[in-house]
Amino acid sequence: MTVGVTRDNITIVLQRPRYPENIGSAARAMCNMGFSRLIVVEPDIWDEARIRRLATHAAASVVDTAQRFDSLVKALAPFGHVVGTTARLGGLRPVIKSPEFLARNLISISKINPVALLFGPEDRGLTNDDLKHCHQLVNIPTVDFTSLNLAQAVMVVCYCLSTAGRTSLPAHTPRLAKRIELDQMYEELTASLVQIGYINPENPDYWMARIRRFFSRLSLRAGETSIIRGVCRQIHRYGDKRYTDGLENGGNTHA
Repeated sequence: MTVGVTRDNITIVLQRPRYPENIGSAARAMCNMGFSRLIVVEPDIWDEARIRRLATHAAASVVDTAQRFDSLVKALAPFGHVVGTTARLGGLRPVIKSPEFLARNLISISKINPVALLFGPEDRGLTNDDLKHCHQLVNIPTVDFTSLNLAQAVMVVCYCLSTAGRTSLPAHTPRLAKRIELDQMYEELTASLVQIGYINPENPDYWMARIRRFFSRLSLRAGETSIIRGVCRQIHRYGDKRYTDGLENGGNTHA
């Protein structure tokens, strides 16, 4: 029996789309490929009449159930796996997958984990700050001209997901840590690494970028983030104790 992506666990997330028509066209593309979950974050304009005109009656239910958020962090909080789309390569975006590879990879992940596919604004795409929330990146190969219409990009990725399939799955698919659990872990990890002097407190995000990429490749489970947070709390407790002991010994922390 061929097993494919679990569509009910896939959500398309549009980050700051500029035009209502593109939201509608993206909804229509989703409907064409059998996907129904849509989130729109900070749209420049939310004009439902213009959205529905391009969605057509076929995708009206996608528009009806679409969720809107005023923050990407809030929108991604419940997801166990986040995939960002990017046309730009290199720099801070080294780990790039093809849509076909992504689709095969998501078959097992989407079995029990909610997955977000994140698309950026039409004019500039996702920022590096947006991409720090992603576990992996996908790039749609093009020739000469790299820019795709938002709905075109959604269609290509959804098509690859809808046609991907394999005859067997791993015996066990773990429940991955949700985005909110990862964000809490990164906050505590950043504070701990600053406390022990491993990263520069003047620009912690720069130093944390590589650490985030490292952990993103590991597909952390909820229990594993708890272990890391526990280690961070112990670092804080030890640091606070050393500070208190130093005050009690006249400022000599080595006593």
